[in-house]
Amino acid sequence: MRTAEALRMALEALRVNRLRSALTMFGVIIGVSAVVILVAIGTGAKNAVEQEIAGLGSNIILVVPGQLNFQAAPTQSRLDLTDVAYVRRVVGDESRVTVSVQSGETIRVGRDEAFVTVVGTDQFLPNIFDRPLRRGRYLSETDVDTRRRVVILGSEVAAKLFGDVDPVGRQATISGVRFRVIGVYEKVGATFGVARDQEVHVPVTTAQRLIGVARINGIAIGASGPDEIEPLQQRVVAALIQRYPGEKFSAVTQTQLLGTIGTVLGMLTGVLAAIAGISLLVGGVGVSNIMLVSVRERTKEIGLRMALGARQRDILGQFLIEAVLLTTIGGLIGILLGVGGALLIAAVSPVPAAITWWSIALAFGVSVGVGVFFGVAPARRAGKLDPVVALRAE
Repeated sequence: MRTAEALRMALEALRVNRLRSALTMFGVIIGVSAVVILVAIGTGAKNAVEQEIAGLGSNIILVVPGQLNFQAAPTQSRLDLTDVAYVRRVVGDESRVTVSVQSGETIRVGRDEAFVTVVGTDQFLPNIFDRPLRRGRYLSETDVDTRRRVVILGSEVAAKLFGDVDPVGRQATISGVRFRVIGVYEKVGATFGVARDQEVHVPVTTAQRLIGVARINGIAIGASGPDEIEPLQQRVVAALIQRYPGEKFSAVTQTQLLGTIGTVLGMLTGVLAAIAGISLLVGGVGVSNIMLVSVRERTKEIGLRMALGARQRDILGQFLIEAVLLTTIGGLIGILLGVGGALLIAAVSPVPAAITWWSIALAFGVSVGVGVFFGVAPARRAGKLDPVVALRAE
């Protein structure tokens, strides 16, 4: 029997039993759409993290005390400003090294107030991190050396405290200490869930006095190029270990952060897709059951066709095509629903979603494979029927 004729007969069989065919496809539709949506969400989250890390700047090395990993609590820092000067000598260019110390504080302007992250840093921050200014100026060397009470506001902080008024040159109070606003950053969004637009930057020396500490949280280094990152990374860590024997230090690059986080998110996406795939398995069992019922209902038809000369492989092919057609149509509908659902989620919620061609191809391929795998048994059963017995069936 020709393939075109078999396909026509399969379509006719599905049309005659429209409700049953629709219910059979339902499990496949749910499974395919779930795979597309969950993979889109996982991929979107991964892309969002990559964009956040790339938004920090390029060729950055972050130096922190202890062994940096995502499963342990952060190590209490023993680094101070003398260590920053030491690292600058190791790097050989002080303008490529910046510092940070952080604390959560309340900033007030009149009756308006906001809880913000106060970041103490220095004049070299814009050389390493990508933090464009909307107005005003960056911190200067004089600001740091003389512990000036000056502050640069994140975009959200400036909007909340000053509204449409230009904040530059005006006063703000941080933890009871009056500061003069010298700049406002452009909006940059969040990194690892940290709202960078809710930060305010002050000279590191001023921040240490404000918070009452002598330590710093970490050091950031800007490598001159990708080829310098690894040698500089090893050199800085070795120098700090030599300075503090027996202690551990970590120097992490953007590539390493992306690799670690990408692995975690990739595993999560795989798990989500596997969970969604279970519904495809359930849908496949439904296809197999329905096709077995169809074989039983059409026993006399099968016997008549075999008596008229149809071969075993013709009967097997006929029922296998019906099973594959069921799952293929269900897979196509599921893909359309999955793509539409992912786009809707990305449009109306903060959850990122990115459609990938491989998830669509995978979902479609699996749906077709389910039809072949779960359609073989009913098709073989139909093909092995004895024509005489089949014709005598009630």
